[in-house]
Amino acid sequence: MSSRILVIIPAFNEARAIGRVVGDIPAALDAEVVVVNNASTDATAANAERAGATVLMEPRRGYGFACLRGIAYAKERKPDIVVFLDGDYSDHPDEMDMLVQPIAQGQSDFVLGSRLLGSRAPGAMLPQALAGNRFACWMMRLIWGIRYTDLGPFRAIRFEELLRLDMRDKTFGWTIEMQIKAHLARLRIIEIPVSYRRRTGVSKITGTVQGTLRASAKILWTLFRFALQTGRLSRSLRRVSGLAA
Repeated sequence: MSSRILVIIPAFNEARAIGRVVGDIPAALDAEVVVVNNASTDATAANAERAGATVLMEPRRGYGFACLRGIAYAKERKPDIVVFLDGDYSDHPDEMDMLVQPIAQGQSDFVLGSRLLGSRAPGAMLPQALAGNRFACWMMRLIWGIRYTDLGPFRAIRFEELLRLDMRDKTFGWTIEMQIKAHLARLRIIEIPVSYRRRTGVSKITGTVQGTLRASAKILWTLFRFALQTGRLSRSLRRVSGLAA
């Protein structure tokens, strides 16, 4: 594949999993793999480097902070395609070519891996994660008519389009911000089914009540902020009121 690919993996305390994540990325893609060590207190950085990844340090805790650090590095490398995935080994890196091919072949600008359309191992997504994803996707459809099924972290995007999105979120609103902005920017968007397994270790978000509440609040805030900015908030509230009546 002739496209230059850069993979960004945000990682906070993923020492047990990060080597397998990096190691399972298909060698045929000839991708540069970047692990953004997000203030880890374990051996995440050392294990990622040992597996062959480029390791960047981001001391500010937050998923968005880590992704933005990766994008800053990508601006230096100037790839054609950027892939994002988690560092906990819940995504299947060996499926990466399915996300990259539609972009490399000129069929899409943004490919989202949907866990809800794909094959999920029992217990891989906790009930609160399933409910939150479905609610957020329902809200995006209600407000903008966007037909996503998931907020999955495994995604690929044409680099020039990623820069045009001007990503800003520093924490839990990152994934939904990208999906909303991709729609508003009229990118060619494809969702494809991807596999999902139980993560290594406990989730920092859905694995705790506090993490779930914080993530849910940030996702809802991001939704309503963009609805307000795009002039869709009042219409959406009227539609919700009509559905509830």
